[in-house]
Amino acid sequence: VQLVESGGGSVQAGGPLKLSCAASRFIFGSCGMGWYRQAPGKELEWVAGISRDGDSTSYADSVKGRFTISSDHAKNTVYLQMDNLKPEDSAMYYCAAADQAGVPTMSSIFWNYWGQGTQVTVS
Repeated sequence: VQLVESGGGSVQAGGPLKLSCAASRFIFGSCGMGWYRQAPGKELEWVAGISRDGDSTSYADSVKGRFTISSDHAKNTVYLQMDNLKPEDSAMYYCAAADQAGVPTMSSIFWNYWGQGTQVTVS
């Protein structure tokens, strides 16, 4: 297992939650990374991405201003800080990595590595 998510759970609307994604040193050192989510009955949705060096980020319009993606190179970990959560943020959240230096924003079929997901429920 090369990507392991944690931090999901249940939270009330308006509250915060922070997801973590621990990556292997190989993946963390060679890939841009990001987060996707999928709610029941809906398509997989790209949420946020971060460049390999951690200097550049990008967000879906639906989460811009509320979510923050960051990385810790000492811990080979990527984080997704989610603030002001809404019920429509409820989904399974997946960490993913793409073999590129820049911020990965392309279709999910082009990403190289995936975690198993962590559930977020906002009520």
